[in-house]
Amino acid sequence: MTTLPKPRQPELKTALPGPRSQDIMARDKMHLSTSYMRPYPFVPDHGEGVWLTDVDGNTMLDFFAGIAVSTTGHAHPHVVKAVQEQIGKFTHVCLTDYPQEITTSLAERLVKHVERPLADGSTEKWRVFFSNSGAEAVEAAVKLARNHTGRQHIISTMGSFHGRTYGAITLTGSKTKYKRGFGPLLPAVSHVPYPNPFRPPLGSTPETCGQAVIDHIEGLFVGILPADEVAAIIVEPMQGEGGYIVPPADFLPKLRQLCDKHGILLIYDEVQAGMGRTGKMFSYQHFGNGGQDCQPDIITSAKGIASGMPLGALLAKESVMTWPVGSHGSTYGGNPVAAAAAHATLDLLEGRVQHPGCGASLMENAAQVGAYIMAELKKMQTEFPFLGDVRGEGLFIGMEFVQPDGTPDGALRDRASMRMFEKGLLNLDCGEAVIRISPPLILTREDAETGLGIMREALAELAG
Repeated sequence: MTTLPKPRQPELKTALPGPRSQDIMARDKMHLSTSYMRPYPFVPDHGEGVWLTDVDGNTMLDFFAGIAVSTTGHAHPHVVKAVQEQIGKFTHVCLTDYPQEITTSLAERLVKHVERPLADGSTEKWRVFFSNSGAEAVEAAVKLARNHTGRQHIISTMGSFHGRTYGAITLTGSKTKYKRGFGPLLPAVSHVPYPNPFRPPLGSTPETCGQAVIDHIEGLFVGILPADEVAAIIVEPMQGEGGYIVPPADFLPKLRQLCDKHGILLIYDEVQAGMGRTGKMFSYQHFGNGGQDCQPDIITSAKGIASGMPLGALLAKESVMTWPVGSHGSTYGGNPVAAAAAHATLDLLEGRVQHPGCGASLMENAAQVGAYIMAELKKMQTEFPFLGDVRGEGLFIGMEFVQPDGTPDGALRDRASMRMFEKGLLNLDCGEAVIRISPPLILTREDAETGLGIMREALAELAG
């Protein structure tokens, strides 16, 4: 009888943190910015796929991918090769001043995922501006929206996260600590509720919360904020730091209709949920006839776009990207080495290059393995009453912890998160009481089983 090999497990050689980690953490605390949070005592040394090993030799299963950044896992050979080849050519020339084939072809590949046929038989054209990060892409989106429309006001949502630069933290609505002590912030910004079906705002229900938010915005236009002074509405099609929330199916199409009615640009922040994580290239494509009925005017992207290399992208309809020459730029944005990593990442997402055991493409793998994880977590939800909600798409999954009365239980979430970490599972919280599951998209079902086993052990201990 043949015995199948046991799936790989975390390997903990020392207590966490180990002695070398403790030394580095002490030096880190002495010399680096006091703003860094350091929620987990882990100092990485090297990685392979979905596994990350610290400086003491402790190997952990990665279920958060550097906040949804390491799309292809750690040290993916196809990405490593692309980066090495580009470094051997040139590392920087400044895209603001000199065109480069590697970024031109990257833009061509990106826009193919959003351009659509029009009624007259033509194709809707898009353009790309490259930045270093998601926050920079958001800043650029605000500048472009104001410049194009001649209007000033921007509407964002509560619970949102758009970055930590000045304009971005003004738009952010997830935590006041990002704003405290940094005012005055960007003027002419308002926030409206996000339609969370698990916690419906404005006295609505899970089925009506999307319409309730639309009605709320229309109400602002009647008595508080002139619609013809609003340049754009920016929204995460699936909200990230706010709690990994998936809105009701009708929300984005109705938001598109509202924007069209009032001449307002619609911006989707796809920094965390985009680049194949939900099983589609961009998360808005889960709604409105594959995104056709809720197409935005501007998209911001970063994080998973280049498998850990610093790159952001602002995608905009050609009819909207009308700012004049020299009005916006970046010294490092669109760096050719980062662009090479993005090309390699797209190869794997699109299926031009296949990763062993991950199907035809990493987007397909994200959809299939994510569906398996969701189903298993739903089973755990029936076993552990403090799991109030499990939600998500693909490998963009949130599990919310609640008290007996249904209110968020952040303290229990924190204990669960730490127990999972102590058992060898790297994870990260979000929202008031949510653990997010955002592993590299090369996660196999076997490795997912390992992670789910660790989670079940931790939850059982809490229940006991």
